Amino acid sequence: MALRKEQIIEEALQLLNESGLEGVTLRKLAKRLGVQAPALYWHFNNKAALVNEMAEAILQTEFADLQPRSDSEPWQDWLIHTLKRLRKALLSYTDGGRVVAGAHLSRTMAKISEVAIQSLHSAGMSIWKSRLIVLTATHYTFGHVIEEQTSPPSPEEIKNFDLEQFKKEHPLVVQGIEEYFASGRTVDDLFHDGLKIIVGV
Repeated sequence: MALRKEQIIEEALQLLNESGLEGVTLRKLAKRLGVQAPALYWHFNNKAALVNEMAEAILQTEFADLQPRSDSEPWQDWLIHTLKRLRKALLSYTDGGRVVAGAHLSRTMAKISEVAIQSLHSAGMSIWKSRLIVLTATHYTFGHVIEEQTSPPSPEEIKNFDLEQFKKEHPLVVQGIEEYFASGRTVDDLFHDGLKIIVGV
């Protein structure tokens, strides 16, 4: 029975969750599917093409039906809500941020950008400024998620880290972190507050 493209992508996403992006190889994927690697080349010329389709599948979890901003909705609210959905999609898979950020030919990501620029432009903003705000906010979202999905320090690294010396050398960094999270704020709040600064609210 011939392999379906959707079947390969689904298996690749399962492998992604288990092994991270580095663990997704055409050789491993072929073994899991019980075929020879050349069978995958019928659908994907290389890993980059596979990753692009994986990105599409990840984004479709949140953006199967993306609607532009309504006339009554402030563009800032629309953009923040849309990028919170983007973050949710990226976090739904191990290394989802890296997968989508590296998928430079993603049709869905292009559509998100197009609709976002349109939503800001329809609020009276120039296309030039609309694109820069959307680009900056999108890059912020990718960077935030990639950092969230980075492996934490190993026990050995933590053991050898001199926290007291770090506090002495970087008092404002430590004070800023402690003050921000002291009131019960979470990493979700941190992402949201960063977006608010970018869009100016």
